[in-house]
Amino acid sequence: MLTSFYPLLATVAAYLIGSLSFAVIVSRVMGLNDPRSYGSKNPGATNVLRSGSKAAAVITLLLDAAKGWLPVVLVKWYGAPLGLGDGTVAMVAFAAFLGHLYPVFFKFEGGKGVATAAGVLLAIDPWLGLATLATWVIVAYFFRYSSLASIVAAAFAPVYYLFGDRIAWYADRSVLFAVFAMGLLLVYRHRENINRLLAGKESKLGAKK
Repeated sequence: MLTSFYPLLATVAAYLIGSLSFAVIVSRVMGLNDPRSYGSKNPGATNVLRSGSKAAAVITLLLDAAKGWLPVVLVKWYGAPLGLGDGTVAMVAFAAFLGHLYPVFFKFEGGKGVATAAGVLLAIDPWLGLATLATWVIVAYFFRYSSLASIVAAAFAPVYYLFGDRIAWYADRSVLFAVFAMGLLLVYRHRENINRLLAGKESKLGAKK
């Protein structure tokens, strides 16, 4: 009977882990201004970089990715004996991502989810994560816009999942739905960036505010 609660427990735990806003936590520990008070006011690694501290930005990036990666791999590695399959993987993946966007510990005011989504995708399938990260890097390198790179990578992630190293009709539908939903939410969270991109007012990577 208890086993029926394991998927719910795993999902709630993933959401709570995702709710740790490391942009704010790292900035406080390192004596920096709250990232919600400058630049884009987004608690994410890109905005932390605008503080001038590359170390803080890198640490934030890694920790935000790790909180997406960890819950998913724990379910994949240890969930089978508890009856946790691909459906739970999908729920945990989405919950960790949702926690970053709407963190319960920070008044539900979170970041845009790029690093956390990357961690989730790497945990679901390393090749999927690497392909999506490569897309981000290529777009960011040539255009110097983190937001544009994130939007393009989000759009391609479900395609990579379907047509990567597997036959499309064998892809797990629950995981595909989670990847697709994360992509939609990520684009939605970048709606202001899209407006600034269209107006030519978006800040480029490395710019300080």
